Amino acid sequence: MATRRDEDEPVEGEEGEFAPDEDEAEDEPAQKGTRYITPAGLEVLRAELKQLLTVERPKVTAEVSAAAALGDRSENAEYIYGKKRLREIDRRLRFLQKRVESLAVIDPKDQKEKDRVFFGATVTLQNDEDETKATYMLVGPDETDLKTGKISVDSPVARALIGKRKGDSVTVMRPKGDADFTILSIRYV
Repeated sequence: MATRRDEDEPVEGEEGEFAPDEDEAEDEPAQKGTRYITPAGLEVLRAELKQLLTVERPKVTAEVSAAAALGDRSENAEYIYGKKRLREIDRRLRFLQKRVESLAVIDPKDQKEKDRVFFGATVTLQNDEDETKATYMLVGPDETDLKTGKISVDSPVARALIGKRKGDSVTVMRPKGDADFTILSIRYV
């Protein structure tokens, strides 16, 4: 006689399956903008994918199994939270797997026209108004980090810089008004 399995009950060997629950929202939308990434950015995404797959998911699965063994699941906070966290991990895993497959790796060192600004360039700018300097690296949207000076190639500043040369002036439209910058240097590292 076949027994009915509780839909929330964890199943042995479920680690490799990322099937969404019926009540689960759709996967994260695909990252908007360019699909380019630097080799270092791709390694960061792959490291996150590996961490989730080999450490986080097995840990949470074990916690959910232990919580399920305690009995009544309807009022078991550890079980409910664990299932929710497991769905979040699975959603992120699906997103990362699709994203990594769709990315085009561009190594800045391989840029042929090193005197012009393209993807992967590290550009030093001077604000023409107050003469402050800023350095930015143009990267894909997956690796944007303003604290380290990495801006998306899709950002207004980067779009204004694309194709320009050292000494060129660019105007960037900002919410608080246009700003003019002069390109001081272009490097590909």
